Amino acid sequence: MSFPTERDGTMTRREALAKARQSRRPSRLGRPAGASDEPDYKVPPDSGFPALLRQTWQRAVDAPDLATSVDTLLTLAGHVPADIQLRALPVEDETALKVLVGRSWRDDVRTTDRAEGAATAFLGEIGLDRSGRLVVRVPSKGPLSGEAELVDGVLRVPWTAEDLADYQVELALADDRWHASVADCRQYLLAAGADGRRGLLDDLTEAALRTAPFILYAGERQYTNFRDRNTLTGKTLRPGHPDCALSTLASVPLELWSDSDVLLVVCLTLLVRSSGYGRIEEANGTQLTLDHVALLFERTRSAYNAADATLPPVPAPASHGVAALGELAGALAARRRELMATGTVRLYREIYGPLMHKIERVAGPVKDDAEQLEAGALPLTGDTLAGLTADLEAAPGWLAEAHGGFGSGLESLVYESVRAATEVFDADFAMSRGMRSLPALIEALRAEEFPKIAAWEIPHFFCCVVPSPESRRLFGGSASHLADTAWAISSRMQYNSWHFLVGNLPKVPEIAARDHFVPPAIPDIAYYSDQHHNGHVAAKVRFTVRSPQAVEVLGRRFNGFMDLRLLRCEGLPFDEQDLLAADRVSAFIARATSLAAALVADGAHIEVTSFDSQWHWDRIAA
Repeated sequence: MSFPTERDGTMTRREALAKARQSRRPSRLGRPAGASDEPDYKVPPDSGFPALLRQTWQRAVDAPDLATSVDTLLTLAGHVPADIQLRALPVEDETALKVLVGRSWRDDVRTTDRAEGAATAFLGEIGLDRSGRLVVRVPSKGPLSGEAELVDGVLRVPWTAEDLADYQVELALADDRWHASVADCRQYLLAAGADGRRGLLDDLTEAALRTAPFILYAGERQYTNFRDRNTLTGKTLRPGHPDCALSTLASVPLELWSDSDVLLVVCLTLLVRSSGYGRIEEANGTQLTLDHVALLFERTRSAYNAADATLPPVPAPASHGVAALGELAGALAARRRELMATGTVRLYREIYGPLMHKIERVAGPVKDDAEQLEAGALPLTGDTLAGLTADLEAAPGWLAEAHGGFGSGLESLVYESVRAATEVFDADFAMSRGMRSLPALIEALRAEEFPKIAAWEIPHFFCCVVPSPESRRLFGGSASHLADTAWAISSRMQYNSWHFLVGNLPKVPEIAARDHFVPPAIPDIAYYSDQHHNGHVAAKVRFTVRSPQAVEVLGRRFNGFMDLRLLRCEGLPFDEQDLLAADRVSAFIARATSLAAALVADGAHIEVTSFDSQWHWDRIAA
């Protein structure tokens, strides 16, 4: 809901406050907020990830053999790649799976010739913990029920004498690699000196604060900025909090750092140097070791080298040591900047919602139909996005004029583009977000009133959400439930705009102190996002495409200023061609927004007054 500014003179402060105390839910407009005795739409308390874990465990229990059970647990019943979970295991568990079922992220060689009828020398266990990680009872551990918070019971796994012998040999090799990795990392931190280590910790604390939720492992220790089990700075722990592992290390001699802490600091530093804070999420759910960093870097190096044959290839590292990986990190960061600057290569990420794990990809060629978009009611000609954009750039003045029942052409363009995207992509919802008052932003930027921008709240932003005509079926056939869901999505997207905007501004104290993430710069495809976020569970956010775009305002580039999002609540996921096509639609809206900002800078007045809760009610339910 947007409130008129004092300049509008149409609402007193008392009236604005009275309106703020009213419910913003479309089906409850005009009624007092918080007056309902219970939620209108109840979501079972164990929906989302807990339900997936129960389903996974039951399938593992019902599997015909141990290998199938393990595959079920590693993939969370087909919802994530097994490779992620294999890299989540500490040394003992990793070694046990290699010996018992031939599964390893290093070679993934499966063995199925375990001796039948051999005597049991040790009765081990396999379980699933509530973070979604497979856990193993090995000879050096007690029962899992005493060491892990399990989803349910355990699978009993007999070990033969041959298994124990093989495990002993493999574990010795794995332990040697682990300790060599730790020693190398300690030497690197020692050479950095006290001031250098303090600088690393400060940078990583900022990374944890400005990065989306992640869960990482180093040995048996878990490091996360996610929800109530936080061990790193994030939404729950402020910088400097004594429970934050990084803050704790700041005044502790290096000799007293645990091996896990040493790996955490060095491996995160390498990841950040290779691509900024976002690279941390590509390690989400896995162990932090030099070998794991080397694997991620090698996959990235191969993808970058294949992306543009005109550039000299990034060379492989001489070793998996810190120094060699540090050089490779710098080379990858430089090559990534080159690829993104050319405009001929499109990077994107795949997101696996259950583990919040991201994988960077290089997109393939764009098919012709990715350029198509019907102009609809817009006063533009051309049958491709490039043609529509060229026509818009030639005569953008109508963006500042009333059009199509909206107060401005910009609003009409946003709506028509989102409406067309819902239909073209067979989406249950499509949406695009932005800022309501370009004049206010331009005025504040000219005066360099960055604290004022930091103080703006969610109503200063908008998100236009358009559901498909058929999507009502997903919410019990209720038009009001659909409208309420669309507004809930819109509200969350407005928060995202609020969250990203100030990340583009100079880090004056008010900006540094305000909650914000690093603005996104590349698109993504997400699978099974209806797991952790309560709003995603309620709105059935399963498969998505997101294409964030930069907008230019007064010569300043605002990354993540707007985006186009597509949502499917069921059925098939989106694919790469969907993402590439959506990226072009999103770029079209972003270009229109930049042109609108230029018009405002020259004296036009463009305010987005649509897309509030009343608008969503009128469009969807009325």
